[in-house]
Amino acid sequence: MRDGFLPFSPPCLDEDEIAEVSESLRSGWITTGPKCRAFEAALAARLGSPAALAVNSCTAALHTALAVLGVGPGDEVITSALTFCSTVSVIEHVGATPVLVDVEPDTLNLDPAAVAAAVSERTRVLLPVHYGGHPCDMDALWAVARKHDLAVLEDAAHALPARYRGRWIGQGDNPVAFSFYATKNVTTGEGGMLTGAPEFIDEARIASLHGMSRDAWRRHAKGGSWYYEVVMPGFKYNLPDVLAAIGLAQLRKLDRMQARRREVVAAYTAALADLPLRLPVQRPECESAWHLYSVRLLPEAPVGRDEFVQRLAAANIGTSVHFIPIHYHPYYREKYGWQPGAFPVTEEAYRGLVSLPLHGGLATEGLERIVEAAVQAIGAK
Repeated sequence: MRDGFLPFSPPCLDEDEIAEVSESLRSGWITTGPKCRAFEAALAARLGSPAALAVNSCTAALHTALAVLGVGPGDEVITSALTFCSTVSVIEHVGATPVLVDVEPDTLNLDPAAVAAAVSERTRVLLPVHYGGHPCDMDALWAVARKHDLAVLEDAAHALPARYRGRWIGQGDNPVAFSFYATKNVTTGEGGMLTGAPEFIDEARIASLHGMSRDAWRRHAKGGSWYYEVVMPGFKYNLPDVLAAIGLAQLRKLDRMQARRREVVAAYTAALADLPLRLPVQRPECESAWHLYSVRLLPEAPVGRDEFVQRLAAANIGTSVHFIPIHYHPYYREKYGWQPGAFPVTEEAYRGLVSLPLHGGLATEGLERIVEAAVQAIGAK
């Protein structure tokens, strides 16, 4: 409807997903099994990944990867001050210490110079976050990692599909974690994927399911053996086939959904260019996944971020804010003593950040409504 609510990022689902899920239900196998394996193979083929492991969230993928890397108490992991809390929580889950650094003003990705300055003798891992789907400056980050013999674990929750210098994010041997949450470019409702070198993924697969040497599919399918051994204290992070089935259908129409995202981005950029907003960028060497279209209200804007959001809400437009800086959350602020002013670029960006609706099913009428409402919302107080 013309005046109905326009949600921030609803999933793009149709009869293809319903058919895949129905097939899974009718098969009698609904937990991790053939659909899950097919989903892993399809994503690996799509990205050129050496190997892939489906899990129940990006958080699970990150946690599993850190565990397989052997990160633990006494170790430090460098990551972004501008990210979702799970990026930092998993560092705590393995007993390591998160070290936050500031971001670059244009992409809101990790600032490589700040990363280099933060490396200590305890640093084990660099954990870059591809904010909004725009790849980090991976050449510069890899230079730091190689100089100090550090592992690189990429948080690519926003970055499917994104490319850096012609290579897909997730195409290398280092571990990369993806999200299939309901708002993501590809969704399974809840879910995630870890890509990386085959031997790393083999170990991660064991870690992701109780540390068992043989999963249920290999134990209970025809010809399988009931016997297994627990070789490590693992987790319960497997992705069920019912959800993997949704992912299979989503991957088949990813190119179409991405094409629409790019059209929406181009329309936003053209329509909002003259407003007191800082618009998201795409560097020449990168192809963003355009998971987010996050604008920043400039200091000279006649309305503040919170009022802007409220005015859009009054116009039945859904928005979000990505993200509340990590050091603003009470747990991390109190534990590590991070104070306001510690990460000035992150903090300045946060004061004006708003993510506008962006998804593969956004119709032209809805897009026009959003632009009209944004222009009116940023008018004089």
